[in-house]
Amino acid sequence: MCLACDLIKRRKLGLTRRGMLAGAAGLSLAAAFPRPARPEATPPAAQLPPQLITGAQLWDGVADQPLGPRDILVIDGRIADIGVNLSAPEGTQRIALPGHMVTPGFIDSHVHVTLRPELEDKIFSLSSSAKALLGVEALGILLDHGFTTVRDVGDMDIHGYTTMDLARAVAERQITGPRLIPAGHLISTRGGHGDGEPLLGADSDPWQNSLADGIDEIRKVVRREISRGAQWIKYAGSGGFSSPADDPSQVPYSQDEMNVMVETARDLGIPATLHVYGDEGIRRALAAGVRCVEHGNLASPATLGIIEDKGVFLVPTQIAVIRQARLIDDDAFWTAAGKPPYVRAKYRRYAAQLMEAAHNLAASKVQIAFGTDIGTFSFATNNAGEFAEMTANGISPLRALKAATSVAADLLQQPDIGTLAAGKAADIIAMPGNPFDDITVTERVDFVMRGGVVHRTPAPA
Repeated sequence: MCLACDLIKRRKLGLTRRGMLAGAAGLSLAAAFPRPARPEATPPAAQLPPQLITGAQLWDGVADQPLGPRDILVIDGRIADIGVNLSAPEGTQRIALPGHMVTPGFIDSHVHVTLRPELEDKIFSLSSSAKALLGVEALGILLDHGFTTVRDVGDMDIHGYTTMDLARAVAERQITGPRLIPAGHLISTRGGHGDGEPLLGADSDPWQNSLADGIDEIRKVVRREISRGAQWIKYAGSGGFSSPADDPSQVPYSQDEMNVMVETARDLGIPATLHVYGDEGIRRALAAGVRCVEHGNLASPATLGIIEDKGVFLVPTQIAVIRQARLIDDDAFWTAAGKPPYVRAKYRRYAAQLMEAAHNLAASKVQIAFGTDIGTFSFATNNAGEFAEMTANGISPLRALKAATSVAADLLQQPDIGTLAAGKAADIIAMPGNPFDDITVTERVDFVMRGGVVHRTPAPA
């Protein structure tokens, strides 16, 4: 039985979670992924004619408000010019987007393409090939939603390196998807947030490629992750809500261990980030020199002040964390989520503190980068819902939109993306409305171009 294939097939048929997990699958790769995945499906931008996008309002990723009607000329996968009533070379393909807002392609800095909540208790038992199938499906969905770049911060293949392979496959145009920046596995102590053994049968192979206790083992694992293609190092700096054997208040790594984690990555030219919720884990990480904090949803105002002063980025994943705290008493929500009882019990314990910390973050000047943690919740949910969650918790639409464009590009050290300007990569999306007036239009993206290649266009009127 291929649980991953069964899940994909049943989702395409629109069945319920219970239906997704029932029965066996007899699904071929071709049936699972109807989009052509061979290189000729996404030709190099240099083989495309010039393109002129017209008729839309434009926001460039940095301005405080939309800039008004603008044309965008794209040549060889890059933005050649932006202006009003632009002329274009002979043979230019014209793309009219009346009634739309054009923005830079969105960036989700925190995804898990090889994870599904429907399979959460079985995920470590799936084969590498099954996880690769999940990843191909996820990448197609993310691109359709307007996310032209994503960072995967936790490969669920505890014996292999699937997200690194997926990143190479996207880069080589073997599969269709957003630019994928892999952070490898979540490096964890044994018994910590990234340890899969509590979910494995007693007779399963307990070896896991991302477990590291003590300074020597940390150095070994960090070096191995980077040698396999990790572009970031991520480690578990606290317990979590979804893992069965720990708690968000726990801080498993000592200051010396965190120092070695970050230092070893830095010596090899790789930035570090961490899964963490509360003050002690965050402060140890800041002292160690991380570039980014993932979640941080229990940080006090004083700790947020230190993050701000150090210029460290924070990816608050509010749709995955704060929404669950806000809906803690909604039985229908938790039944649909299908989470184990211990997850809700943890959220109940911390719900009030999570809500308070979310409002403290909105009042701060911390550099917020957009990230959703999708994979811990279903890919049937549009991850652009993070925008509405952020604004519901007091973050302004402008700050939320910058978080998913220019600020995220800064975090990921990708100066070629995140803004619309001459010379930049042509990662361009459009939506039917103005997100500054109605943030939920970000969930209705219907035009997607990545690197000059059009992947989605509005349906004919």
